[in-house]
Amino acid sequence: MRRQFNLRLPSGCLELGKKTLIMGILNVTPDSFFDGGYYDKIDLAFKRGMQLEDEGADFIDIGGESTRPTRTQVLSVEEETKRVVPIIECLAKRLTIPISVDTYKSVVARQAINAGAEIINDISGLNFDSRMAELVFRSGVAIVLMHSRGRPEKLHDLTPLKYPLKSVIHRLGQSVKKALQAGIHRDQLIIDPGLGFGKETRDNLILLKKLHLMKYFHLPYLIGPSRKSFIGQVLELPVKERLLGTLASIAVSVTKEVHVVRVHDVKETKQVVKLCDAIFNVKG
Repeated sequence: MRRQFNLRLPSGCLELGKKTLIMGILNVTPDSFFDGGYYDKIDLAFKRGMQLEDEGADFIDIGGESTRPTRTQVLSVEEETKRVVPIIECLAKRLTIPISVDTYKSVVARQAINAGAEIINDISGLNFDSRMAELVFRSGVAIVLMHSRGRPEKLHDLTPLKYPLKSVIHRLGQSVKKALQAGIHRDQLIIDPGLGFGKETRDNLILLKKLHLMKYFHLPYLIGPSRKSFIGQVLELPVKERLLGTLASIAVSVTKEVHVVRVHDVKETKQVVKLCDAIFNVKG
């Protein structure tokens, strides 16, 4: 049976492990690799956020900066804040599910928390901004510690990992240690091996195959395969045609005892995880 946790949020505790939870992606960007420009107006983003909840999302993860492979420069704090804070303020008044903000910048995270975000999704695992750990400690929000390689503008041009699983576990261990040393409690943490972030197709496949080894951190873990390039490379399909590959990756992840899946396509994912959970949890 999948291990169960209580994730501590400012508004209360959230149970992880009884079922696979879904983090719905809401990118308020003009240039994200799949949905860039779809929701970069506040009315469209608000409508999409409400739709994600209606379709079965357990969290909504709002991102204002693309980390697509072709990106060449970092978005300014001012522009990222301008993108994410107004929609967080609007949705926080209407949603009944927690809001996460996808950022590695503490200034953006602080404004997002003030607007109503309760989770920080940090792709750097506390490695890009030295002030992020203290912010999480003082605010009491939860944080997703993700593994990535190199600075955001260069992480897709790195040499291949020789031992991808070993490297990911080592770096995630360092992120967890950094969080605990800052006073952050274990019940505020989720870990994420970071599919696609500075990793080749083989690396991502190995991480999915061995995903169950994340449980040795004794923390809940999240996976984000949604429409990523490794799916396209295996299936030889463009991003718009990677839904079935995404759902296959999610089905495998549920059998590996994952706690949260982060996806663009919540409605379809809901069906897959519900059936996989039923099979995974049946007695007899």
